[in-house]
Amino acid sequence: MAGWAPLKQLLRDELKQKRLDGCELPGWDERVETVDEEDESALLALWKEMYAAVPAAGPDTNQPSDLAGIRALRPDGPRSLPVSHTEEEWQDRFLGAWLGRCVGCALGKPIETPDFMQGSHGRPGWRNVQLWFEGADAWPIIGYTPKDSRAAEQYGLALAPYGLRSTREDIKYMETDDDIRYTVLGLIMLEEKGMDFDSWDIGKLWHRNLTYQQVCTAETQAYLNFTQLTAHLGEKKPEDWETKGKPWVATHLNPYREWIGAQIRADGWGYGAAGRPQLAAELAWRDASFSHVKNGIYGEMFVAAMVSAAFVESDAEKLVDIGLSEIPANSVLAQDVRQAVDIAKTAGSQTELADRLWQAFGHYDGVHTNNNAALVAASLIYARGDFEIAVTTSVLGGWDTDCNGATVGSIMGAMLGGSRLPASWTAPLNDLLYAELPAFHPIRISEAAERTYRVFDRYRNNA
Repeated sequence: MAGWAPLKQLLRDELKQKRLDGCELPGWDERVETVDEEDESALLALWKEMYAAVPAAGPDTNQPSDLAGIRALRPDGPRSLPVSHTEEEWQDRFLGAWLGRCVGCALGKPIETPDFMQGSHGRPGWRNVQLWFEGADAWPIIGYTPKDSRAAEQYGLALAPYGLRSTREDIKYMETDDDIRYTVLGLIMLEEKGMDFDSWDIGKLWHRNLTYQQVCTAETQAYLNFTQLTAHLGEKKPEDWETKGKPWVATHLNPYREWIGAQIRADGWGYGAAGRPQLAAELAWRDASFSHVKNGIYGEMFVAAMVSAAFVESDAEKLVDIGLSEIPANSVLAQDVRQAVDIAKTAGSQTELADRLWQAFGHYDGVHTNNNAALVAASLIYARGDFEIAVTTSVLGGWDTDCNGATVGSIMGAMLGGSRLPASWTAPLNDLLYAELPAFHPIRISEAAERTYRVFDRYRNNA
């Protein structure tokens, strides 16, 4: 069984992740490339050997994956925030969060291709983003991505064919996208189970609602692994699920276990636990631990806590600090985010910020958690409360463009409220979302926000 990619590619990606973990593994590039791609047993044996490798320094005790271990290493922080909103203010902020998420996702979706995410032709991805907008006479970015640009012919750049309905010329609604789909799934889970769910329920939710074609990277591997531990008939959870089943689902043939897939699933939990960042981070942990470990889990907890806090707190630096207060203080993710914040504080322009971030974090894959979380944090700090600057900076930065735009848009929308978001960004969506999920294809964005507010209101006084 392969999954997201053929087994040999999974081995290549596993080798990259193990080296990020601190394993040197000399000579392994040759071992991977010389193994017969048709010899499944040899490939699996090589993967098992590679996965078992540990860094010369020994196991990393600063990066646990269990909730108790994470909380033991987190810094102090406000676990709940005092709130004095009226019901109308609450509802406006939920609308803002949903609208902002859709805006950012739609802006970044057409440029979610290797040219802009990984870079090409000797240029970093962020520079290709700039060239596309310049080639359409649309620089600086103050609107959705233009469909046509002189950069196509001059520099060999191309938009994503699956994102063309989100271009400036054609956008009429929020088209289907996994970044929005997972937010809807969070709402569905909270409506069905409230705060009483675990990672087993996440797997069941995915199998009921998502097709195989709708999951990517770590989610693909976890989706397939979970298939081997569950059944269509019956909902019984194995007694050893937490200690044995779940860790296997999250790691078996899953070199993407620290990539961005969990981080993009954070927002629904931040909405449901608005104003309670500790609870939001815990809900995010339950979700993330189904498919990710370590920094992959921390990314979702970090974002969920920021989203939750943004309903109450308007200072970007405090939001980032609150997010960091829910993950291990000495984790690689926390270190990277703090470095990104320092860069954002001294950057003189969007392009300088993007360039310095690529210099600092360009060693990560374009869809790794750490570089994208760093870009999210830096965009929030650099924007100083301006929605347009925050969202456009996060997309200009490249890497996972629609994911980062959605996350930053969500946080800024929750902070400002729907009534304060620029109509130039929200009006083209026509209050309409297509999520490719039953009862959400289509749905009014305002209805999704109202349903989210209701589920929040139902549980807001629970511990």
